[in-house]
Amino acid sequence: MGLRHAVAMVVGTIIGASIFVQPSEITGRVPSIAGVFAVWGVAGVLTLFGSLVCAELASALPRSGGVYVFLRESYGELAGFLWGWAMFWTMHTGIIAAVSVVFARYTAYFAPLGDAGTKLVAIGVVIVLSAVNYRGVRGGASLQAAITAGKLVAIALIIVAGFALGARVQAEPVATPLPGATPSGFLLALVAGLFAYGGWHMVTYTADETVEPERTLPRALILGVVIVTFSYMALNAVYLYVLPLHTVATSTRIAADAADAVLGRGGGTFMSGLVMFSTFGALSGIVLSGPRVYWAMARDGLAFAWLARTHERYRTPHIAIIAQAVWACVLVATGTYRVLFTRVVYTEWIFFGLMALGLIRLRRRSGPSGAWRVPGYPFVPLAFAAAAFAIVANQVAAEPRESLMGLAFVVAGAPIYLFWARNKAVKGS
Repeated sequence: MGLRHAVAMVVGTIIGASIFVQPSEITGRVPSIAGVFAVWGVAGVLTLFGSLVCAELASALPRSGGVYVFLRESYGELAGFLWGWAMFWTMHTGIIAAVSVVFARYTAYFAPLGDAGTKLVAIGVVIVLSAVNYRGVRGGASLQAAITAGKLVAIALIIVAGFALGARVQAEPVATPLPGATPSGFLLALVAGLFAYGGWHMVTYTADETVEPERTLPRALILGVVIVTFSYMALNAVYLYVLPLHTVATSTRIAADAADAVLGRGGGTFMSGLVMFSTFGALSGIVLSGPRVYWAMARDGLAFAWLARTHERYRTPHIAIIAQAVWACVLVATGTYRVLFTRVVYTEWIFFGLMALGLIRLRRRSGPSGAWRVPGYPFVPLAFAAAAFAIVANQVAAEPRESLMGLAFVVAGAPIYLFWARNKAVKGS
């Protein structure tokens, strides 16, 4: 992958379905135009901070596995293993399952699907994208680049049409008053915003298949996050330009409502198609990136050796791709991804916080290395780590039982790690 493909992967993986639904949750918690833009802006800045941290680590450690490699080098094999353990069983495959189901549900807008049909379509799209990535990273990256380009063109059209054709909202209709903004509400809105920016780190998983990764990955991370932040701010500006604030805050289909306001009844059809297109693109990047982590773990002796096999012709981690697809399809078919995903997804931010502090740890141990440095060091990694741990604390406080069960699942990987570590030691001796 070159720079163009890497940027497309960052942008395409981040922009999925969230920006077409999440603004309502944010506006409902900070019901003012200034508050909405503050949340999206702060979330964008914090995501950029995380990307800057990831960029320096990717420059210093340009090896496939990304966050797994960063944690392993900062804290040891256990930290890296727990990241990969949670990724395969819940975090990454759970995201694949969830996004594929979103794609299938929007497909039902055009062709009626029952519950079984929705699952079949979701499983089908996972299999198709896994097959594309099985045949080579360049094919998967090229598909990602094409879809991302189309996605950005569609977003640009929405922005231009919204401001050119939409009637500017002059006054609020009579409606139930919205609650006032509070510090707690702002934090909850910020969490929702940060989740909408999720996926920025996945491009680092493919370092071994990237041209000059020590330079390409930092540039891709920064350019990608800047493009996404601009797109998110502009889309929210359109939503607030053509719809009353109360409608934005209470809508369950904000993008479709905005499109209907501008284009009439056909707007909902257009937006449903765009959400399908967008989720397909995001899913492509997620499917591509995950297997590189499992491949790296197996190469390090922390997973089954067959996961480290590389296809003789396509040069892809084909067994890891198949394993990921099979488990994601199981999660879709059984519906268990809903429980696993909601319980465990927040734990990703524990690892992100540790990753940021790990950069400081590595700098103190061996000094700066690589071709790229984080500007504003150490403020940037410290600010990002604080935000990451605040998200975790907020989740635990809001849902203590579910959160602790999710954390317990991650910690349950520790004895599995001891098994693999002992097995590796025996083979080494």
